[in-house]
Amino acid sequence: MSTIYKHEMKLLYKTFLIWTLAVGGMCFVCILLFNSMKDTMSGMAESFSQMGAFADAFGMSQLSIATLAGFYSTEVGTIHSLGGAMFAAIIATVMLSKEEDGHTSEFLFTLPISRKNVISSKLFAVITNVVAFNVISVGAYTLGIVILGEDIDFGRFFLYHGMQLLMHLEMAGICFGISAFMKKNKLGLGLGIVMIFYAFDLMARMIPDLKDYKLLTPFSYSNAADIFSTGNVEVGALVLGMIVMVVGVVVAYVKYDKKDLAA
Repeated sequence: MSTIYKHEMKLLYKTFLIWTLAVGGMCFVCILLFNSMKDTMSGMAESFSQMGAFADAFGMSQLSIATLAGFYSTEVGTIHSLGGAMFAAIIATVMLSKEEDGHTSEFLFTLPISRKNVISSKLFAVITNVVAFNVISVGAYTLGIVILGEDIDFGRFFLYHGMQLLMHLEMAGICFGISAFMKKNKLGLGLGIVMIFYAFDLMARMIPDLKDYKLLTPFSYSNAADIFSTGNVEVGALVLGMIVMVVGVVVAYVKYDKKDLAA
């Protein structure tokens, strides 16, 4: 099990490095730019907050973008949320399917190791990468805020990023389960699922008739504006999300353990 885990970690190293530097670095720079943009945004904040459905969708009706919390929610939060979800989807969607797509399943499963151990090793590699991505990114953002010297509610800051970690793990769980059904790498499928969830969350915030269905998307309980403005989390959406994550992982074990693998 440890050999396969180490092998997967080596294979994921470049992808992890690229996504962590790209997303974390971009958000870090955005934080440092806040002071130079604050005066400009002060004059725009009231106009943005009155843009109706658009303001509701991006949280500008809840928080002023002239404050660090508001700026963080609308700018940094969006980049981190989408970037982390895409990273989780990318690595999870191909984690099981790549053995058949790369014609390595015949070799792998002649080794004295059960399929369940293979699945567990790959799952732990995904989890490790998602957790490491979030820990390093949050460390960079915290450093940026300290350098900036602006006040922010760190209780809500860490609550938000805790929910982001769970959301990214949920996306990974969903895509990991899907990967068990695939014989070819369907990278676009994972990215498509992320974008569909994100788009639905925006629509649910803009269209009153969809508001009650907002909890169906992982982005509902991990929304930056909601957490920074209220300090609360959509518990129902969180519970549903964790159930979906576990179901995705269980489906992966059940399906892949019985699957006829192509050589």
